[in-house]
Amino acid sequence: MSSIALARIYQQSFETHPYGTMAITNGALNALGDIVAQLTEKFVGRASCMSRRWEYDVPRTVRFFTFGVGMGPLIGRWNFFLERYLPLRFQGSGPPGSGRVSIRALSKRVAADQLIMAPIGLALFIGSMGVMEGRDGPHIRRKYSDMFAPALVTNWQVWPIAQLVNFRFMPLAYRVPFQSSCGVFWTLYLSILNSREAQEQQRDDELHKTLQ
Repeated sequence: MSSIALARIYQQSFETHPYGTMAITNGALNALGDIVAQLTEKFVGRASCMSRRWEYDVPRTVRFFTFGVGMGPLIGRWNFFLERYLPLRFQGSGPPGSGRVSIRALSKRVAADQLIMAPIGLALFIGSMGVMEGRDGPHIRRKYSDMFAPALVTNWQVWPIAQLVNFRFMPLAYRVPFQSSCGVFWTLYLSILNSREAQEQQRDDELHKTLQ
């Protein structure tokens, strides 16, 4: 099936079921990011992992898919909000969407996205993963302590450029898929970071039990 046909199917689905379409699209691309992450861990993993037999972690991918499904509509609503309250184009006498893009408005939109939605999305990711992994309160708090700050700093290093392109050039209907496509690599990073943090917690728990 050609990319044009896929784009047409997506557009039709978005027009009839916008939030459902964004949910499934974001969930699928999130799952893809975790699949890539697990394969990366297999083939480019640390030497300490080579002694263990590698097994694909299906529940882990399901968790990423579930989180992506939940985040898709939220990101979509956020994009609608930005489109309404931070319009990019100067209002003129021409038809809607024909005005010149305001660089100042574009900068404000990217800043709002990075200062508001990025921390919220990251906090939801860490908390959701902790709950779906069956962690208790102390473990989830430690997960926040270990992951939130470094992941947010990394986010601010890579996402502003991607979102600038997204807001400037992508139609509203395609912003979530574009963000999710870029997010495959971001999910790869988060998946590996989350997996390492979980392994560290497991080792610490085993050490604590040994010392008791």
